[in-house]
Amino acid sequence: MAELGESGDVHKGKGKKRGGVRAKKMSTRIDMTPMVDLGFLLVTFFILTTTMSQPKAMQVVMPDKKIKDPEEKSKIRESEAMTILLGSNNRIFYYYPKQGEELKMEVTYFNKIEKILIDKNKEVLALQRANNWKLPTDTAFNGVYIGIKPTDDSKYENMVNMLDEMKICGIKSYAILDPTPEEIAILPK
Repeated sequence: MAELGESGDVHKGKGKKRGGVRAKKMSTRIDMTPMVDLGFLLVTFFILTTTMSQPKAMQVVMPDKKIKDPEEKSKIRESEAMTILLGSNNRIFYYYPKQGEELKMEVTYFNKIEKILIDKNKEVLALQRANNWKLPTDTAFNGVYIGIKPTDDSKYENMVNMLDEMKICGIKSYAILDPTPEEIAILPK
């Protein structure tokens, strides 16, 4: 609340310049306590009603490295598989593994990989439907199986972008793997 009070600086008697009596000066004092209380109430209200941003995490299932029996490992047909290597300078190397053939890698960038992934997934889904290739427990066809292999020269951002591309393209089956020495030897620098 505001209140008026007498100032201690009031001259008694006549003034020096005009020769008259000076009026008493009243000082104003504003009590800031209610405004500070209101400020703290508002800050408390906004802190308690604000929702903090939740961290966004993507679930990635990694293959079990402890499996030693080759019969226990899942078998994927060559026609259903694709391997992607993430290289330096945002380059993407991909190939379709074929038993007994030399690796032939093709190079692309992130702005073109989406079309390649969608086309390969459509091709594999058509092949799976034609041959009725699905697991007994599955009710739908899986599509292409992709092995994503980041190299030492790739950036973490490229790995995240590739996982985003898997979601965008609707690819259900992919794994993050280590590149083999043969693959590293073939990569252009």
